[in-house]
Amino acid sequence: MSDASLSLFESDHLTRLAQRILAQARAQGADAAEVMIAEGDSVEVQVRLGQVERLSKAREKGLGLRIFFGQRSASASTSDLTEASLERLVADTCAMAKAVAEDASSGLPDAELMAKDFPDLDVYDPTTLTIDQEIRLARQAEDAAMQADLRITNSEGADCAAGHSAVLLANTHGFIGAHRSSSYSLSVTPVAVDPQGKGMQRDAWYTVGRKFRALDPPETVGREAARRTVRRLGARKIPTQKVPVVFDPETARSLLGHLASAVSGYAVYKGASFLIGQLGKSLAPEFIDIYDDGRLPGGLGSRPFDGEGLPTRKTPVVERGVLVNYLLDTYSGRKLGMPSTGNAARSIGESPTVAPTNFYLAPGSASPEDILRSVKQGLYVTELIGFGVNMVTGDYSRGAVGIWIENGELAYPVEEITIAGNLKRIFADIEIVGNDLVFRGRIASPTIKIREMMVAGE
Repeated sequence: MSDASLSLFESDHLTRLAQRILAQARAQGADAAEVMIAEGDSVEVQVRLGQVERLSKAREKGLGLRIFFGQRSASASTSDLTEASLERLVADTCAMAKAVAEDASSGLPDAELMAKDFPDLDVYDPTTLTIDQEIRLARQAEDAAMQADLRITNSEGADCAAGHSAVLLANTHGFIGAHRSSSYSLSVTPVAVDPQGKGMQRDAWYTVGRKFRALDPPETVGREAARRTVRRLGARKIPTQKVPVVFDPETARSLLGHLASAVSGYAVYKGASFLIGQLGKSLAPEFIDIYDDGRLPGGLGSRPFDGEGLPTRKTPVVERGVLVNYLLDTYSGRKLGMPSTGNAARSIGESPTVAPTNFYLAPGSASPEDILRSVKQGLYVTELIGFGVNMVTGDYSRGAVGIWIENGELAYPVEEITIAGNLKRIFADIEIVGNDLVFRGRIASPTIKIREMMVAGE
């Protein structure tokens, strides 16, 4: 998206539009209302073996409306921003809100809690990429992977994508806020053939960020994807046993993702979390700190206010091993008798829900090599497969791919295994946290070592 398209926010055009809709809702008897207007564009290409297999270019704009009559509410949306369409939207949403049952937890946040400052979080880059530029970047990444090793003989493709978005939120408390953001990504998935006839392997690597110039060079992405793919050749099966397990940053962040789901206020009040009633109790060793930081500069989840207009913030989730906060929006907070943590998230026309912003495990001091050296015999996990996690009990069982550790060194690749345990025990058994924290998404973790898990093989 160019600056010209985003200037709609700067010209106050959409602010006046939002205010007019709120006034119409009030005129039809609504006690409160909020309007969200979002626009964005994206360009994405996929290249395979040098040929363009898919390309897309999209530009969207939408308006969402939530209206309250007392503690009854309804939401609706439209992409037609003509005056007649918006008048129908207001009338229809008012009619729906009057027809639904009351909900004691429903309603806007209190007016005095709305965000008042809108810091620049360094999440916007005006750089636009043409389709030709994206094709060239994808080809460079794939070429680098194909040329890195003779055993790389095929490719599942390389993807390059760029997008810009802008959001305006206004409500009948008088709150009006807007922010814009950008994202860029490049990935490649090469395929390698085992020269001894033991099949093929694939793996992938990627770079992603808010700023185009902060991405890793395509050659670096391709070479790393090739390295990860080739190291899987000659994978073996192993016998079932209990051993230390080391999660690399990509797989470790999946554990953090399960924790983020478990501390969601909605999961807690609905009885769908293994962390119900655990606030103030020990979850992990004292050296473990986990945060959700909506104002992390340049973060992929950073924004000045949440989906309800409340200020985002840095929220400690686990401090010195103790679970100290759930992540909440206004509704789930009211259900639990707690204040919102500024974690409301929403899409156009939907009611808010809870989502993490930048959710991460604070890094330790050990290098990944130090962690491996601490393991006499164990598993280094590089990929997880399947969704065998029971969020109510915390029981955990997932297919895995990795590298066997012998005497502190990576020895040989392994596959067709399952790792199992319970998330409470897994977090309690964290022995070492690495110093290699890098954000490649909204959830991030350094390398971590778990004291012991069941690894099921032959």
